Amino acid sequence: MKRGEDNVAMTWKSCSVMAVHAQADQTSVGPTVFRGMLACDQCDTLYHYPVVEEGESAVCDVCGAKLLSHTRRGLHRATALSVAALFLFIISNFFPFMTIIAAGRENTVTVMDTIKALWDYNDPILAATVFAFIIAIPLIVCLCQLYILVPLMWGKILPFARVLCRFGQSSVPWSMTEVFFLGVLVSLLKLLALARVEFRVGFWAFAALMVCLTAALTAIDRRELWRLLNPT
Repeated sequence: MKRGEDNVAMTWKSCSVMAVHAQADQTSVGPTVFRGMLACDQCDTLYHYPVVEEGESAVCDVCGAKLLSHTRRGLHRATALSVAALFLFIISNFFPFMTIIAAGRENTVTVMDTIKALWDYNDPILAATVFAFIIAIPLIVCLCQLYILVPLMWGKILPFARVLCRFGQSSVPWSMTEVFFLGVLVSLLKLLALARVEFRVGFWAFAALMVCLTAALTAIDRRELWRLLNPT
């Protein structure tokens, strides 16, 4: 176990160790949690679910991998960051993203304008793909976070919270905001040689959204979140 910010390793002998591989049913509770037990992601050793105080973390006695951490005020941080991510999402997608000035002409675009342009140029599949990975999935992840975390601030669990937690976590790899932003930066390398580009509020909000959403997803340990959703 690691206590405090120093993360000093301590032997965790108070918990009964079951050196068996993960063969339990995990569909009713959550990932790597087996009806009151916790499985190491690296070696599959099972432990009785530990009581980890705020600011502490637990490590596997067998391989030393981190089993669980309880970040200080993790729930509050994750909730605040999720709220901020939602506001940044709205600003980044519906406010001006950048202005392109060339040959005396000025054109201001938003992220939604990009999707609309793809649709208008007879490429509906690409437009739908961009909309799904850049707009829909990040919004779903953010809304799932808020649906789960805000009631937990008052010790309440809303209906379907566990289902939405699984769905939200499984959707995270499909959120491509970083890929889209990287593509924009690469395109600017050529565009800057042909025109003058002015970054608008949507551009900076999109950059902040990537950081904020990532921080919201990592502010609270996923196993700790499952423990809060399964108090008994």
